[in-house]
Amino acid sequence: MKPLAIDLFCGLGGWAEGFLAEGFDVVGFDIERRPYPAQLVMQDARTIDGAQFKNAACIVASPPCQAYSYRAMPWKRAKALPPPDNALFETCWRIQREACAAAGRHIPLVVENVCGAQKWVGRAAWHYGSYYLWGDVPALMPFAMGRRMKSRISCNARRFDQRIASTPEEAHALHYRLPKDYGLKLRDADRYERNHPQAFGWKLPRTSSRSSARMAASAEIARIPFDLARHIAAVYKPREAA
Repeated sequence: MKPLAIDLFCGLGGWAEGFLAEGFDVVGFDIERRPYPAQLVMQDARTIDGAQFKNAACIVASPPCQAYSYRAMPWKRAKALPPPDNALFETCWRIQREACAAAGRHIPLVVENVCGAQKWVGRAAWHYGSYYLWGDVPALMPFAMGRRMKSRISCNARRFDQRIASTPEEAHALHYRLPKDYGLKLRDADRYERNHPQAFGWKLPRTSSRSSARMAASAEIARIPFDLARHIAAVYKPREAA
Protein backbone atom coordinates (compact mmCIF):
# COMPACT_ATOMS: atom_id res chain seq x y z
CA MET A 1 0.00 0.00 0.00
CA LYS A 2 1.10 3.55 -0.65
CA PRO A 3 1.92 5.74 2.36
CA LEU A 4 -0.76 8.26 3.28
CA ALA A 5 -0.29 12.02 3.59
CA ILE A 6 -2.93 14.34 5.06
CA ASP A 7 -3.07 17.86 3.61
CA LEU A 8 -4.91 20.35 5.84
CA PHE A 9 -6.04 23.72 4.40
CA CYS A 10 -4.95 22.19 1.12
CA GLY A 11 -5.78 25.03 -1.30
CA LEU A 12 -4.61 24.31 -4.84
CA GLY A 13 -2.56 21.29 -3.81
CA GLY A 14 1.05 22.44 -3.73
CA TRP A 15 1.82 20.01 -0.92
CA ALA A 16 -0.14 17.25 -2.66
CA GLU A 17 1.83 17.53 -5.90
CA GLY A 18 5.11 16.90 -4.11
CA PHE A 19 3.77 13.97 -2.10
CA LEU A 20 2.10 12.40 -5.12
CA ALA A 21 5.41 12.58 -6.97
CA GLU A 22 6.98 10.55 -4.15
CA GLY A 23 4.33 7.84 -4.38
CA PHE A 24 2.01 8.89 -1.55
CA ASP A 25 -1.74 8.72 -1.44
CA VAL A 26 -2.94 12.19 -0.42
CA VAL A 27 -6.20 13.33 1.14
CA GLY A 28 -6.78 17.07 1.29
CA PHE A 29 -9.17 19.00 3.52
CA ASP A 30 -10.51 22.48 2.84
CA ILE A 31 -13.71 24.53 3.01
CA GLU A 32 -13.41 25.88 -0.54
CA ARG A 33 -13.54 23.73 -3.64
CA ARG A 34 -10.64 24.42 -5.99
CA PRO A 35 -8.84 22.31 -8.58
CA TYR A 36 -6.96 19.73 -6.52
CA PRO A 37 -4.75 16.87 -7.76
CA ALA A 38 -5.78 14.29 -5.14
CA GLN A 39 -8.80 13.27 -3.07
CA LEU A 40 -10.48 16.37 -1.64
CA VAL A 41 -12.74 16.38 1.43
CA MET A 42 -14.84 19.48 2.05
CA GLN A 43 -14.60 19.85 5.82
CA ASP A 44 -13.61 22.51 8.31
CA ALA A 45 -10.36 21.39 9.94
CA ARG A 46 -11.67 22.48 13.34
CA THR A 47 -14.25 19.67 13.18
CA ILE A 48 -11.75 16.94 12.29
CA ASP A 49 -10.97 14.12 14.72
CA GLY A 50 -7.27 13.50 14.31
CA ALA A 51 -7.62 9.86 15.42
CA GLN A 52 -8.83 8.97 11.94
CA PHE A 53 -5.34 9.76 10.64
CA LYS A 54 -3.63 7.04 12.69
CA ASN A 55 -2.36 5.39 9.49
CA ALA A 56 -0.88 8.58 8.05
CA ALA A 57 2.85 8.81 7.38
CA CYS A 58 2.85 12.60 7.47
CA ILE A 59 0.53 15.58 7.99
CA VAL A 60 1.08 18.92 6.29
CA ALA A 61 -0.91 22.12 6.71
CA SER A 62 -1.08 25.65 5.35
CA PRO A 63 -3.56 27.58 7.52
CA PRO A 64 -4.80 30.91 6.12
CA CYS A 65 -2.18 33.64 6.45
CA GLN A 66 -4.17 36.82 5.78
CA ALA A 67 -4.49 37.85 9.43
CA TYR A 68 -0.74 37.57 9.99
CA SER A 69 0.19 39.21 6.69
CA TYR A 70 -2.05 42.20 7.29
CA ARG A 71 -0.68 42.82 10.78
CA ALA A 72 2.83 42.84 9.37
CA MET A 73 2.00 45.78 7.10
CA PRO A 74 3.43 49.22 8.03
CA TRP A 75 0.00 50.80 8.47
CA LYS A 76 -1.33 52.31 11.68
CA ARG A 77 -4.65 50.54 11.23
CA ALA A 78 -2.89 47.18 10.87
CA LYS A 79 -0.65 47.79 13.89
CA ALA A 80 -3.65 48.79 16.02
CA LEU A 81 -5.49 45.51 15.50
CA PRO A 82 -5.79 43.04 18.39
CA PRO A 83 -3.73 39.83 18.24
CA PRO A 84 -4.87 37.40 15.53
CA ASP A 85 -6.75 34.25 16.36
CA ASN A 86 -4.32 31.32 16.38
CA ALA A 87 -7.11 28.74 16.48
CA LEU A 88 -6.29 27.26 13.08
CA PHE A 89 -2.61 26.87 13.97
CA GLU A 90 -3.63 25.21 17.24
CA THR A 91 -6.01 22.95 15.33
CA CYS A 92 -3.04 21.51 13.45
CA TRP A 93 -1.24 20.56 16.67
CA ARG A 94 -4.43 19.10 18.15
CA ILE A 95 -4.99 16.91 15.10
CA GLN A 96 -1.40 15.70 15.28
CA ARG A 97 -1.72 14.85 18.99
CA GLU A 98 -4.91 12.88 18.38
CA ALA A 99 -3.40 11.05 15.41
CA CYS A 100 -0.27 10.13 17.38
CA ALA A 101 -2.29 8.92 20.35
CA ALA A 102 -4.44 6.70 18.13
CA ALA A 103 -1.44 5.33 16.24
CA GLY A 104 0.79 4.79 19.26
CA ARG A 105 3.66 6.43 17.37
CA HIS A 106 4.82 9.86 16.31
CA ILE A 107 3.30 11.19 13.09
CA PRO A 108 5.25 14.18 11.76
CA LEU A 109 3.49 17.47 11.12
CA VAL A 110 4.83 20.37 9.04
CA VAL A 111 2.91 23.65 9.11
CA GLU A 112 3.56 26.40 6.56
CA ASN A 113 2.70 30.08 6.85
CA VAL A 114 4.14 33.56 6.36
CA CYS A 115 7.02 35.31 8.07
CA GLY A 116 4.63 37.61 9.95
CA ALA A 117 3.12 34.68 11.82
CA GLN A 118 6.30 34.27 13.87
CA LYS A 119 5.37 37.16 16.14
CA TRP A 120 2.23 35.31 17.21
CA VAL A 121 3.06 31.59 17.03
CA GLY A 122 6.80 31.49 17.67
CA ARG A 123 9.91 31.39 15.55
CA ALA A 124 9.79 29.16 12.49
CA ALA A 125 12.19 26.24 12.22
CA TRP A 126 13.07 27.02 8.60
CA HIS A 127 11.98 29.04 5.65
CA TYR A 128 12.12 28.38 1.94
CA GLY A 129 11.96 31.81 0.40
CA SER A 130 8.73 33.34 1.72
CA TYR A 131 7.38 29.96 2.93
CA TYR A 132 7.99 29.59 6.70
CA LEU A 133 7.78 26.18 8.35
CA TRP A 134 6.95 25.00 11.87
CA GLY A 135 6.75 21.56 13.43
CA ASP A 136 8.73 18.47 12.41
CA VAL A 137 10.89 20.25 9.87
CA PRO A 138 13.75 17.98 8.71
CA ALA A 139 17.25 18.94 9.81
CA LEU A 140 18.45 18.92 6.19
CA MET A 141 16.43 21.35 4.08
CA PRO A 142 16.90 22.84 0.61
CA PHE A 143 17.63 26.49 0.06
CA ALA A 144 15.30 28.50 -2.13
CA MET A 145 16.90 29.43 -5.44
CA GLY A 146 16.34 33.17 -5.26
CA ARG A 147 17.41 33.85 -8.82
CA ARG A 148 15.35 31.00 -10.14
CA MET A 149 12.22 32.10 -8.29
CA LYS A 150 12.74 35.70 -9.38
CA SER A 151 13.22 34.57 -12.96
CA ARG A 152 9.95 32.63 -12.90
CA ILE A 153 8.05 35.68 -11.65
CA SER A 154 9.75 37.88 -14.22
CA CYS A 155 8.78 35.52 -17.04
CA ASN A 156 5.15 35.62 -15.93
CA ALA A 157 5.27 39.40 -15.83
CA ARG A 158 6.87 39.57 -19.25
CA ARG A 159 4.18 37.37 -20.77
CA PHE A 160 1.55 39.69 -19.30
CA ASP A 161 3.39 42.74 -20.65
CA GLN A 162 3.44 41.26 -24.14
CA ARG A 163 -0.33 40.79 -24.09
CA ILE A 164 -0.99 44.50 -23.64
CA ALA A 165 1.97 46.08 -25.45
CA SER A 166 1.87 46.88 -29.15
CA THR A 167 5.62 46.37 -29.73
CA PRO A 168 8.41 44.32 -28.11
CA GLU A 169 10.07 47.57 -27.05
CA GLU A 170 6.95 48.63 -25.14
CA ALA A 171 6.75 45.19 -23.56
CA HIS A 172 10.34 45.49 -22.36
CA ALA A 173 9.63 48.94 -20.88
CA LEU A 174 6.46 47.71 -19.25
CA HIS A 175 8.36 44.91 -17.54
CA TYR A 176 9.87 47.51 -15.21
CA ARG A 177 6.79 49.71 -14.80
CA LEU A 178 3.81 47.42 -14.33
CA PRO A 179 3.12 45.21 -11.28
CA LYS A 180 4.45 41.71 -11.63
CA ASP A 181 1.14 40.03 -10.78
CA TYR A 182 -1.72 41.65 -12.67
CA GLY A 183 -5.00 42.07 -10.81
CA LEU A 184 -3.20 42.84 -7.54
CA LYS A 185 -2.21 46.43 -8.20
CA LEU A 186 -3.64 48.42 -11.09
CA ARG A 187 -2.36 52.00 -10.68
CA ASP A 188 0.54 51.76 -13.16
CA ALA A 189 -1.48 49.67 -15.57
CA ASP A 190 -4.32 52.22 -15.53
CA ARG A 191 -1.89 55.01 -16.32
CA TYR A 192 -0.42 53.14 -19.27
CA GLU A 193 -3.88 52.20 -20.52
CA ARG A 194 -4.95 55.85 -20.57
CA ASN A 195 -1.80 56.92 -22.41
CA HIS A 196 -1.69 54.01 -24.88
CA PRO A 197 -5.28 52.94 -25.59
CA GLN A 198 -4.27 51.47 -28.98
CA ALA A 199 -2.12 48.89 -27.24
CA PHE A 200 -5.09 47.31 -25.48
CA GLY A 201 -7.35 44.78 -27.08
CA TRP A 202 -8.90 44.18 -23.67
CA LYS A 203 -9.09 45.94 -20.32
CA LEU A 204 -7.61 44.92 -17.01
CA PRO A 205 -10.19 43.58 -14.55
CA ARG A 206 -11.19 45.91 -11.71
CA THR A 207 -11.14 43.66 -8.70
CA SER A 208 -11.82 44.13 -5.02
CA SER A 209 -9.90 42.38 -2.27
CA ARG A 210 -12.79 39.91 -1.89
CA SER A 211 -13.35 39.22 -5.58
CA SER A 212 -13.04 35.70 -6.94
CA ALA A 213 -10.22 36.83 -9.25
CA ARG A 214 -8.22 38.29 -6.36
CA MET A 215 -8.84 35.22 -4.21
CA ALA A 216 -7.75 32.94 -7.04
CA ALA A 217 -4.56 34.97 -7.50
CA SER A 218 -3.85 34.82 -3.76
CA ALA A 219 -4.36 31.05 -3.74
CA GLU A 220 -1.90 30.65 -6.61
CA ILE A 221 0.70 32.79 -4.86
CA ALA A 222 0.28 30.70 -1.69
CA ARG A 223 0.81 27.40 -3.49
CA ILE A 224 3.69 25.44 -1.92
CA PRO A 225 6.68 25.16 -4.30
CA PHE A 226 7.02 21.70 -5.79
CA ASP A 227 10.68 21.32 -4.80
CA LEU A 228 9.89 22.04 -1.16
CA ALA A 229 6.88 19.72 -1.04
CA ARG A 230 8.73 16.87 -2.70
CA HIS A 231 11.70 17.23 -0.35
CA ILE A 232 9.46 16.95 2.72
CA ALA A 233 7.68 13.98 1.16
CA ALA A 234 10.95 12.19 0.43
CA VAL A 235 12.16 12.67 4.00
CA TYR A 236 9.00 11.20 5.54
CA LYS A 237 8.41 8.46 3.01
CA PRO A 238 8.48 5.13 4.90
CA ARG A 239 11.52 3.06 4.08
CA GLU A 240 9.47 0.05 3.05
CA ALA A 241 7.76 2.26 0.46
CA ALA A 242 10.98 3.87 -0.78
